[in-house]
Amino acid sequence: MTAQVDAVILAGGMARRMGGNDKGLVELENRPMIEHAIERIQPQVKEILINANRNQNRYSEFGFKVISDQDTGYLGPLAGMITAMSNTDAEYLLVIPCDCPLLPTDLVARMLAKLTAEDAELAVASDGKREQPVVMLLKPSLRASMKAFLDAGERKIDFWYAKHHYVVAEFSDQPNAFVNVNTPEQKQQLGEAIANEKNY
Repeated sequence: MTAQVDAVILAGGMARRMGGNDKGLVELENRPMIEHAIERIQPQVKEILINANRNQNRYSEFGFKVISDQDTGYLGPLAGMITAMSNTDAEYLLVIPCDCPLLPTDLVARMLAKLTAEDAELAVASDGKREQPVVMLLKPSLRASMKAFLDAGERKIDFWYAKHHYVVAEFSDQPNAFVNVNTPEQKQQLGEAIANEKNY
């Protein structure tokens, strides 16, 4: 039987480098950024959750359950992951950011294969050069560990998963898969990359 995988799209940040604009709703190629992520990931998972701490009504228009951080104060991606782990019954939870419009269409399959082959607790994606801490496949049973880490004042995701049996799933064959948008300049560059991808 295929393992059940749910996904959470993290859209709960402050997006300071985008002038405070809600990144998931910033338009790229005439569509909200999060829509690109949904399109890539929806065929790969059972349910999608959207983690958002503002504009919840707008996010709900995409047709998925919207969850806000249980720990208030914009504590970063870990707070969104912890909340998502409380809102899924799936065997595994895929975590992705809202500003990665070129995510692999085989992301879940490859991460799950790597995780199960090595009997790990979680898998972290890599573009072949560096790990992508906000692109993870993990067991929701890790929630207590992550909550204790956040409650201790820690924020760095890679410090947390280093405490667990994790594997790295490499996507060096898709070097642009995890390109994300933090600034208006990057948004323009990515828009051009997507346009070029469509022209091939």
